[in-house]
Amino acid sequence: MFGTVAKMKFKPGMLKVMLEETELDSSEQDRGMVAVLVFQSTDDPDIGFMVAVAESEEAYRANADRPETDARFRKMMEFLEREPEWNDGHLIYSELPGRSR
Repeated sequence: MFGTVAKMKFKPGMLKVMLEETELDSSEQDRGMVAVLVFQSTDDPDIGFMVAVAESEEAYRANADRPETDARFRKMMEFLEREPEWNDGHLIYSELPGRSR
């Protein structure tokens, strides 16, 4: 598996607004994606961490290159103070019910 951990700095109070207004539905356009998780920092409520996991690096990159993904990213940027800090990598360990390592 392959994915990213992105640190996001939201405009004040916009994290919850983004989650309410942004379509987070997994659909056919997100083929190969395993999970998307969003955490809110306990130290700063305007900091969020998104974890996105795909079946493979190829699936991750193919999804990232889709016009629909770009449109969702542009919409998300309306709620952010700056570009997210992206940290891509191969998943080398997990404990997910029903999935092998």
